[in-house]
Amino acid sequence: MARARCQLGFEFRTWGGARTNAGRPPKGRAAGVSHLRRPSHSYSHPLHITLRVVRGLTSLRERRVFSVVRRALARGKQHFGFSLVHFSVQRDHLHLIAEAGDRRALSRGMQGLSIRIARAVNAQLGRGGKLFADRYHARALTTPRTVRLALRYVLLNVRKHLRGPQGSAEASSAGLSPGFMDECSSAPWFSGFRRPAELAFGAREAREDWQRASGSIEPPVVRGESWLLRSGWRRAGDFDVDELPG
Repeated sequence: MARARCQLGFEFRTWGGARTNAGRPPKGRAAGVSHLRRPSHSYSHPLHITLRVVRGLTSLRERRVFSVVRRALARGKQHFGFSLVHFSVQRDHLHLIAEAGDRRALSRGMQGLSIRIARAVNAQLGRGGKLFADRYHARALTTPRTVRLALRYVLLNVRKHLRGPQGSAEASSAGLSPGFMDECSSAPWFSGFRRPAELAFGAREAREDWQRASGSIEPPVVRGESWLLRSGWRRAGDFDVDELPG
C-alpha cells in the first residue's frame, strides 16, 4: 500500500520589507534627521531650521564662541538664493528662520552656512573634526499662524531653556528682566514685538556690540521678502518679548 505524501513547508529568508530594527542604525542613542530626499520647496514658505552640535562641546553661548558663530552667520546670511532672516544660538544647537528659492537653494545655502560655522568654531576652540551631530532639520512654514509660532519660538528660545519645573520662567535666578532680549539671537533686530523698542532691555547694547565687532551698521541677518515674513504672520496676532515659547 502506497504511503500518502504531504508537501513540507519551507521558510524562505528575505532581505526586504519591514522588520524590527531594520534600516540605517541611529547615531548615538536615538535616530537623527531622516536621510531621505528632502521634499520640494516653495520660496513663498519660510523655513524653521534646527542645527545640533556634537556632545561635549563648549557652550555656543560662551562669549568668545558666540562671537565667531554670529560672524559666520552674518557672512553666510545671503548666498545661492538662500537668506537668513533670524537666528537663536543656544548651548548645543541653533534655530534659524530662513527663506530659500527652492530645494537646491536651501541645500547649497545651508551647506555653505554650516561649513562657515564649523570652521569658525573649530578654529576658535583649537579642535578638529565634525561640529554638527547630524543633518539640519528644516520645516516649511505655510500659514500665518505657523510663522508666528516659529518667530516666537526662535526669538524667545532662551526663555524656554530657563523654565522652572512648573513651566514658569526663572527670571530672577536667570537675571532676566522684563523686556529682556537675548543677545545671542536676532531679537534685537526684530521690530514686531508688542513691547515698544524703548522699553526693551539689552537690544541697543547687542546692536552696538555687533557694530563694534563687525565695523558695520548692517545687521547680521536680512529682511524677509516673503509675504508671510513681511506681514502675513501678524494676522495671527503679535507677541511680547516676555512670553514663553511653546
